[in-house]
Parts: sequence; C-alpha cells; structure tokens
Amino acid sequence: MDARDRSWGDGPGDTPEINVHVAHSARMYDYYLGGKTNFDADRAAAANALRAFPSLFTTARENRRFLLRVVAELARRGVRQFLDIGTGIPIEGRNTHDAAQAVAPESRVVYVDNDPIVLAHARALLRGDPRGATAYIQADLREPESILAHPALRSTLDFTQPIAVLLIAIMHFVPDEQDPHGVVARLVEPLPAGSFLALSHVTHDFDPVGWAKLVSAYHEAGIPAQTRTRGEIEALFPWPVLAPGVTSVAAWDPPPGAAVPGAAEVSCHGGIARKP
Repeated sequence: MDARDRSWGDGPGDTPEINVHVAHSARMYDYYLGGKTNFDADRAAAANALRAFPSLFTTARENRRFLLRVVAELARRGVRQFLDIGTGIPIEGRNTHDAAQAVAPESRVVYVDNDPIVLAHARALLRGDPRGATAYIQADLREPESILAHPALRSTLDFTQPIAVLLIAIMHFVPDEQDPHGVVARLVEPLPAGSFLALSHVTHDFDPVGWAKLVSAYHEAGIPAQTRTRGEIEALFPWPVLAPGVTSVAAWDPPPGAAVPGAAEVSCHGGIARKP
C-alpha cells in the first residue's frame, strides 16, 4: 500500500447505524476525557460509575498519557508498526499515530474498535504523516482472528517486522468467562520476535467496594466489565514485562518534575512486554 493511502476497512456508505440510546464504553471514556462525542445514555451510565469511583476522570486522563508515553518510547526503541485495539473516540493531536510519528514519521498504525461512531470520527481525525500510514478496522477484540485476517491490517503492517500491540484500557471489558488469556494469546501468536505488547487495566486493589459498585454500574448499562488485581493483570502478559514492570500508569516513566497522582487515585496498572 502506498504510504499516503488511508484504509478504513469499510466503504464510506457501510458505516453501521449508531444506537445512541445504549451506552458504549468508548463514548463513556470520551466523556471522562472531556470529549463531546457522547450521548445521554453514555453520560447517565458514566454518572453512575463516577458515583462509585469519583476519580475516574483522573484514571482516564492518566491512562491516555500512559498510552502516548508508551508509544513514544516504543518508537524510540525502533518500533515502526502499531496495532491499537480499543482505540476509542479520537482526540485531536493525542492519538497513537501522533505520538509515534512525532518520533518516526514513517510509522504505520492500524486502529481497531467495535463502536461505529469511532469509525465515523476515524475518517475525519486519524490522518497521520504522509510518510507513514494509518488504517482503521471495525472489529471486536474478542474475535482476534477477524482482526488478524483483515485486508486493511495485512496491507498496512508487515508481519515480518516487529509490531507493537496496544491493549490500553480494553481487557477489563473481557471478563474471565470470555477467556481473556486465550484472546491475548491468539492475538499475539503470529507476531515476529522483537514485537511488543502494551497493556493497561483498571484494578480494585485499593478500593474493592468502590470498584465493585463501578462494575455493577457498567453491568447495568449492558457493558461487561471486570476489574483485576495487579497479579492478575501481570498474568495477562504472555512475555516478560520490561522495567519498571506492571505499575500505576501515572508512575510509568512520567515526565521529569511532573506531578504524579497516587496509585490509589488512578487505580489503573500498565506495562509493556517484549516477545523473545
């Protein structure tokens, strides 16, 4: 594919109907980040979640900062290909391709999400440096084979070269009964040696009662969700985790002199691992 092309996985007239009357995790996350691409159902579900854990605004903000720092670090390590699953609503200037291409303009990024409203915004916002490439696939993490076989993925990324898979704040929407370990294993199995997995995940380690209520709020909105302990999050990584290990996303390589909120306030762990 020519580096200046942009592939969106579906034709312009193929965008599925958006149901604004049912909450969606991507639009709730957009609300936490202060975005405007959310609807009454999303805001109502988010309000219930915030009553259980009022620091969700901090969690979302620090998680986004973690994403951008991780991508920049991986680009500095020589990674030029990124597969971002659970993209969420794009934020102007604060997306994976922005961070990657600021370091290496030739970086190639494929975004994946299952909310049709993300596709609508992807066409407008996910436009990177013409020396690289961006693509979008509407697909579900729980069906990794559909992602791996998608022509937009195969025409954008080279599976003979290292790829960084980004599972940022998405695995907590894959409860145990949906085999999260198997999902991750199937997703990363075809990646070549030297590839990376970056993952972040909310935890109930610091406030089990509050997070149990938050999970209930998501369930009431029809969204499956499950928090995990730090040890359970570490177990989701199929390869050795690099320093500083699985830690609070706010404390993962923060900028010098930056104010870092406490781990309990953020309640979200993250890390990166490299395929031997």
